[in-house]
Amino acid sequence: MSDSRTAGSATSSGWRTPMLILTVGVLIAVLTNGPRTGMGLFLAPMTEANGWSRETFALALAIQNIVWGVAQPIAGGFADRYGTARVIAAGGLVYAVGLLVMSQAELPFVLHLSAGVLVGAAIAASSFGLVISAFSRLLPPEKRQIGFGIATAGGSLGQFLFAPITQGFISAYGWHTALMLIAAMVLAVIGLAPVMAGRNEKPAGAVRDQSVSEALREALSNRSYVLLVTGFFVCGFQVAFISAHLPAYIVDLGIAAKWGAWAIALIGLFNVIGSYGSGILSGRSSRPHMLSWLYLLRSVAFVGFLMVPISVPSLLIFSCVMGLLWLSTVPPTSGIVVTMFGPRWMGLLYGVVFLNHQLGSFLGVWLGGRLYDQTGSYDVVWWLGAVLGVVAGLLHWPIRDAPVERLTEPA
Repeated sequence: MSDSRTAGSATSSGWRTPMLILTVGVLIAVLTNGPRTGMGLFLAPMTEANGWSRETFALALAIQNIVWGVAQPIAGGFADRYGTARVIAAGGLVYAVGLLVMSQAELPFVLHLSAGVLVGAAIAASSFGLVISAFSRLLPPEKRQIGFGIATAGGSLGQFLFAPITQGFISAYGWHTALMLIAAMVLAVIGLAPVMAGRNEKPAGAVRDQSVSEALREALSNRSYVLLVTGFFVCGFQVAFISAHLPAYIVDLGIAAKWGAWAIALIGLFNVIGSYGSGILSGRSSRPHMLSWLYLLRSVAFVGFLMVPISVPSLLIFSCVMGLLWLSTVPPTSGIVVTMFGPRWMGLLYGVVFLNHQLGSFLGVWLGGRLYDQTGSYDVVWWLGAVLGVVAGLLHWPIRDAPVERLTEPA
């Protein structure tokens, strides 16, 4: 089977041990996910400096999310076919260029091109989605699920580290220089990428190899896969709205801006715990039912946050709770995909799932800015996020987490 062939190819090279692969994967996830999650901290200084509306900045992040989503299956397909290292290195370079162009943005078009198109495409080619895809083929099968959790936790650690770093750079040097400093840090991804080298081999034995079109047709005709794709939309809507608008939301309520940075950082810190724990639990319990509970608990957190008076303590408690639930959806979601279809086209098929996540992200970010400009409030979007969490909980419950018939046919 392809599992043993692809896993063995990585570990037999000597220097690329599973521990090294995991460590470097985490570093790449930190350096690529961290700057992205701190983008909301630039909303206030950039809009004030350039006289933009919040919708203008929100649209840039919405474009980033949709471009990331559209590019993710493309980047995953290239990594599956040609190898992950080249794709990640190229993504790191484009990421740094996008941040540098963003640092000089004085027109909305330049902001949308840099923070939106360039950074969005770069994240697709370099962030934890590609790391998860690499882990699915470089790690032995028994270590994969925990590896997915560790990769996701790495992205969360980046959020924890980069929120205060970004706010510190902005406070000390201004937003122009802050973006240039972060761009320099992202360039380190190019040097780390070779450790992720490798591509999926064609399956051996009775399992027939598939073309890209055959893999997509098989997946999209599978009811459980379609439910998984649909439900992941809600994850994107909720987390992107909070990442982009929570710092501004609490400033509007009279809370100092530094607490917005710490709120994002706490989400990242507790997401390390949540993502790692999710990776462990995903190998021991029903992943579809686990996803249902995660989405329902998010809805409870949203409602609780809105129903109590907003204060620094309530903000920090909400951030901790949301952190535990933040990207803990990723390990079970990616685990279901690789269980259903195997690792051969994991980058592509997880990329399709993630595309719908990013459609939700686009709507969450853009709708937040749009409704705020029209009504002066984020309340409608908060309540919509709570309702969608219930919908996602119901969608995930009937998913069948088992290999497709093609992978169970006897030799």
